[in-house]
Amino acid sequence: MQIGEVADRTGLSLRTIRYYEEVGLVVPSARSQGGFRLYTEPDVDRLQVVKRMKPLGFQLEEMRELLTILDALSALDDADRDKHLDRLAQFHTTAEERCEELRAQLRIAEDFAGSLRARLPRG
Repeated sequence: MQIGEVADRTGLSLRTIRYYEEVGLVVPSARSQGGFRLYTEPDVDRLQVVKRMKPLGFQLEEMRELLTILDALSALDDADRDKHLDRLAQFHTTAEERCEELRAQLRIAEDFAGSLRARLPRG
């Protein structure tokens, strides 16, 4: 599929997808004869991983590392499986911690919005 369809499916902008290609996170699997980027389902899956990591504050290098781990774990003959699983567990722990931090921020924001709502005249 071409980049426009990928953008529609992922909710990412064309510019963002091109940037992720530029930094080597997600490279299109092929190019058409006209030079258009062509993406496969695994490419879209990789973009979805990156998209979900971004709001949790993961840096590009961490994204690259996690994608490498996920690629390695999908290989049936991965000799370093236990090492990769340990690192994946660390990513999981970090993601859970950052989700809890975001939940705490959301509670504060909701409390603030509620306090403003309470000051509005009822009607």
